[in-house]
Amino acid sequence: MTQPTPNPQHTALSLAASGVPVLPLRRGKVPFGNCPACVDNACGGRPNMKVPGPCRCPGVCHGWAAATTDPAVIVSPEWAAAWRQAVCVAYHPGGGGLTVLDLDDANAIAWARTALPTTRTVPTTRGEHWIYRGAMASRNAVRPGVDIKSTMAYVRWLGPGTGTMAVLPDAVRALAVKEPSPAPRAPQTLPGPLRGGQGECPHRTPVFLERGVVMAEQRITEASSAVHATVYRTFLAVLSRHGRCGCLTDTHVARLFTAAQAKGETARHCTDAWTNALTALGM
Repeated sequence: MTQPTPNPQHTALSLAASGVPVLPLRRGKVPFGNCPACVDNACGGRPNMKVPGPCRCPGVCHGWAAATTDPAVIVSPEWAAAWRQAVCVAYHPGGGGLTVLDLDDANAIAWARTALPTTRTVPTTRGEHWIYRGAMASRNAVRPGVDIKSTMAYVRWLGPGTGTMAVLPDAVRALAVKEPSPAPRAPQTLPGPLRGGQGECPHRTPVFLERGVVMAEQRITEASSAVHATVYRTFLAVLSRHGRCGCLTDTHVARLFTAAQAKGETARHCTDAWTNALTALGM
């Protein structure tokens, strides 16, 4: 007998009741875009972001910073539209006093089992999440296949996991002060003005969206040098044009990642570039 798919809002309320700040994720498993008043952080950003701002927007703006434990916000009319479109739930580990070690492959898991104390473990698509009690700075690529997600980050909720949660060890904190694995980053500059996601989406004409995705694939494929930079700029351009209105599907994102990996980019670099583009756009 097929089990019913969990309702994202119900899952969020359960997590919030345990003190874990939550937020909905849309197609592509990414946060919802900012409302017109918050585009480009024009509002100043959420007060709990790196640079505290005055934003008190009741909507799901500013990605991880919108995460909340307040049930009144989670069931509010301003969040209702997001829940209707949500594909899953994310949580802000640092806001709940947690740190998630994202182990992306078998080698990373093998390393953790020999170097770190055991703790609560959650299976992921490619590896495992190891969850510790205690918050710290987030950092990607601290080791091959290892990311740290805590403050100023979000993690997709994949279930409660198994095992007893241990206190965050010094060995994990030490990873954040080491130089990360080399991964060239492109300057984070916007290619053009952004549009808000209100009203009828202008990109829902299939031909228009398809042309944009094809051009992005070609831009990556035809890159003769500076592939890292080209991939990042292309992801940034696609998100700036189509990321706020919900046009992009998992299939579109997979096509872009496939084009990048065909040019020699690793899956990890693709994920980093996508995440950095979302951050640059305040999404």
